[in-house]
Order: sequence, then C-alpha cells, then structure tokens
Amino acid sequence: MLGDETRARLAAAGISTISTCLYRRGFRNRWLRGLIPVVPAQTAMVGEAYTLRFIPAREDLIEKGNLLHQRAFDECPAGAVLVIDAQRELEACTCGDLLIARLKACGAAGVVTDGGFRDAAEIARLGFPAYHARPAPPPSHLRLYAIATGEPIGCAGVAVFPGDVVVGDTEGVVVIPAHLADEVAAQTHEATEYDEFSAEQIKAGRSVVGLYPPTEASLAEHAAWRKKK
Repeated sequence: MLGDETRARLAAAGISTISTCLYRRGFRNRWLRGLIPVVPAQTAMVGEAYTLRFIPAREDLIEKGNLLHQRAFDECPAGAVLVIDAQRELEACTCGDLLIARLKACGAAGVVTDGGFRDAAEIARLGFPAYHARPAPPPSHLRLYAIATGEPIGCAGVAVFPGDVVVGDTEGVVVIPAHLADEVAAQTHEATEYDEFSAEQIKAGRSVVGLYPPTEASLAEHAAWRKKK
C-alpha cells in the first residue's frame, strides 16, 4: 500500500532523480520510452499500477463488443494509475476523452499508454495526468482488443506489475518495483535536498567538480547545511 509520505516524496522528486536512484540499485530499464504528457506542463502523477492489456483486433470479435475495455476505466481503484499495454499501436486510439473523464471521476491518479489517445484537446482540458506516444484519432476497435486486466504487462518496453508505483512528470514516466517504493522515495528525498544544496553552491560561484557527483567532503558539507537549514 502506497503511503502518503512516500507518495508526496516521489511527487516532489521528479523522474530524473528517481531514475538515477533506480540505476544505482541495478535497475536500468524503468523509464517508459517515447511517452509524453498530453499537457506539456503536466502536474506530477504518482500511483500504484492497475493494468490493462490489449491484443491485436480480430475481425469476428469487433461486432460482439468488448466491455472489458470500458470496465477497466470503471474498475481502476482510486489513487491508482491505469497503465495500458497497447502494443505500441498508433493506427487506432487506446481511448478518448470520455473514458479518461470517467477515470478522473473515479479518483484515479492518471493514465499511461504506449499507444495514443484520441480527443487530445479535450483530454488536455480535463486537467488529468495522461501520457501517450502521440495522438491516434481512429477508433480503438479497428486495431485493438482488450484481453486482460490486473496482470503483468509490457508498456513502452518496461515490465509493469500490478501494484508497481508509477511516477510521471513533464519528462515522462518511470515505474518503481512495489517492494522498493518506500526506500526509493527516501533516497530521492535526500538526493533532491542535495541537489538544492548543490544548486545554491553553484549559484554562489562554486565549481561543480567535487560537488557533483557527491564526495565524502561534499556530503559532510550538505549534512551541516541541512542542520543549519
């Protein structure tokens, strides 16, 4: 369960800092490649992953309808991020503004797809965190068929398990393994404070050498700075 302190720390940290912390722990493939926020000045998004997986559409299934697609937007828990494996399909949309409006009404934290949304202008006006590869106006049933929710998926080249912690900002989206979320949040909080200290030092005329990457001496200075602050 994602705690309030962890959620707040991750929202404040930014995905650049989170990616560095994950890299230092040996995780080199946690950034969802090629995804952008529908709104460039996107507010921070943090939530546990609720997953939806598509497969390519099959002609004999199109007319039967596919309520699983709509149900995923109804059933995504409050505070969660709906993460969608659309197999990078960009010839038809993953969803449009009405389904995303339903997510917002249900209290979800955001939506992410490695495909594209239709109605991008309307989605932008919702003021809801939404990430995709690019707009895709044609209807989803032309190319996509929803097949499963609540299972491990691949999204934009990254393994996403239900409950993993999804963080998005203006630069994109990163996914933290669920069991590491609290530790990574604590580490990114410290790293963010150190960056603030470093920026203050550089503004005062100090060289970046010996400051970044941190050294034992600069970390000791930072500790003293924190106490004084």
